[in-house]
Amino acid sequence: MARPARRASPDFALLPLIHDPLFYAVAIPAVILLGLSKGGFAGVGTAATPLVALYLPPLEAAALILPVLITQDMISLYVYRRDWDPTNLKIMLPGAIAGMAVAWLMAAYVSDATVRIIVGLVGIAFVVNVWLNRKIDQPKPVSAASGVFWGGVSGFTSFMMQGGGPPFQVHVLPQRLPKLTLVGTTTIFFAVINALKIGPYLALGQFNAANFTTSLALLPAAAAANVAGVWLVRKTPTGLFYQIAYVMLFIISVVLLWQGARDLLPL
Repeated sequence: MARPARRASPDFALLPLIHDPLFYAVAIPAVILLGLSKGGFAGVGTAATPLVALYLPPLEAAALILPVLITQDMISLYVYRRDWDPTNLKIMLPGAIAGMAVAWLMAAYVSDATVRIIVGLVGIAFVVNVWLNRKIDQPKPVSAASGVFWGGVSGFTSFMMQGGGPPFQVHVLPQRLPKLTLVGTTTIFFAVINALKIGPYLALGQFNAANFTTSLALLPAAAAANVAGVWLVRKTPTGLFYQIAYVMLFIISVVLLWQGARDLLPL
């Protein structure tokens, strides 16, 4: 008599997810954006979690792409290991850790839509203010209070939806750091934050075999996009690089605001 087929355990029940073309229709563009972001075009990766969240719950989507982010961080850390600003990291990282702690405690109470609206409004207000005052080419000194505050906001939004880019840029872009220094500082900042997310995400039960397997399947596309981002940053003139950074920040902020309003407000 034939033995009955063995049922899959609950931990592996979602493994067919990696074969679903609808999932990859949003996941592959997401990891490409992450790769470009980690390669140096900071900000575009903010759209990655909202893309994956079209298929999965937002916090689960953030956990799924975390292994991809950490792998890309390792590549970027090697490339930009000599280009970073210690002052910004000393100021912003303590704030970011505090912001992540608050997000961990509030993860069950703050909706993803609310976080998207906040991040979107912050990014739009910042870029519009810069454009209206025409101060893009005038560097501003580092402010410890500003760094701690925006580091905290960045840590909070990064934990909730991998959306820490806009708040981080609000603090660092006006400083007009050398292009590679800006990229390297951004790389180290978010590499530390991403590594610190592992424990809280585990405690919140956001990791499972399906997510991890899917992350591994996405790594080749993520690594290729990362290398492409590094190449593009080195080929882009500094002035143009900053103009692109502001435009991308504005577009991403508008998209986040629209997504949050769509999810939060009844139609």
